[in-house]
Amino acid sequence: MRAKVETRARARALQALYAWDMRPGQQLERVATQIWDDLHVPAAERTRAAVLVRAVIADGAAIDRALRDVTVNWRLERIGAIERSVLRLGSAELGLDDTPPRVVIQEGVKLAERYGSAQSARFVNGVLDALARQMGKL
Repeated sequence: MRAKVETRARARALQALYAWDMRPGQQLERVATQIWDDLHVPAAERTRAAVLVRAVIADGAAIDRALRDVTVNWRLERIGAIERSVLRLGSAELGLDDTPPRVVIQEGVKLAERYGSAQSARFVNGVLDALARQMGKL
């Protein structure tokens, strides 16, 4: 049961990150709260999603720097909003060290495929794998 809640929580965090990406200048935590209130997100999902969102808030600059390091041929600003949001989410979760890296990558791939495309999923897989290796997690 916990795995399902965590999977749904990742999707909720992704929704918040995507909405925030589309609303430059707004505070991520405020955007997340609005999205989750509008969607009536259950407490268990909201709790885990909030941990992920707060990790992005706390480490956002470092996350973006790390992603720039592993997306050598891609400027972060040129990556699609869904992919960029999934990558930030995955990077934040890798940094938390409370989920096995392979699970973080697999979940990121699923989100990219669900909200993006098969091509998005392949891109996210490659970037998160490279990031996890760079972080010494794989």
